[in-house]
Amino acid sequence: MSIQLTPFARTRLFPRTPRANTIQDITPEQFEQHLNAHVPYKVLDGYAPFCKLHVHRNWTSTRCLTVPITDDNRHQLRSAYEARTKEELPVLVRWFEGVEPPVAEYLVVILYSAEQMAKEGAPIEAEWGVVGCIYTAEPEEVPMAPITMMRNALGVEEGGSGVPIDRAAYARAVEFWDNNANWR
Repeated sequence: MSIQLTPFARTRLFPRTPRANTIQDITPEQFEQHLNAHVPYKVLDGYAPFCKLHVHRNWTSTRCLTVPITDDNRHQLRSAYEARTKEELPVLVRWFEGVEPPVAEYLVVILYSAEQMAKEGAPIEAEWGVVGCIYTAEPEEVPMAPITMMRNALGVEEGGSGVPIDRAAYARAVEFWDNNANWR
């Protein structure tokens, strides 16, 4: 199986100006090489047939992506309307400022098939393209954010994948994200 880091994921996981909440200690090229050279700890099915999740033990100092919301840190939550790319519509997002999560135990790499990447207008040379990565304490997927599910349901024209919303998965995601937030 060949894996390629997509331009979409590269800008999010390895921004030009490094941030503490992105992948640490390695270059995009080293990340891609590692994924192609090492068998994942485990493989999970994604939210659609074209999506797979490769769980790797964290070999970097990358920190967990999410932090539980508590009475002690709720005052550190921030929100704004943001778009992931220039083409997408801004949506409401929230995050913590001023918190320091633990180093992640696992990197859960989100892969889309080459066929899906072509369908979304972003063809790749490999069999699978990295579209994201979740940094977590457990070797499991963190539920997709509800807004991402909605964007996916809007279709590729709006930056999504065209997969309709699964109401049960959406309810699980709301429960998780009501009690957790990303950080910056």
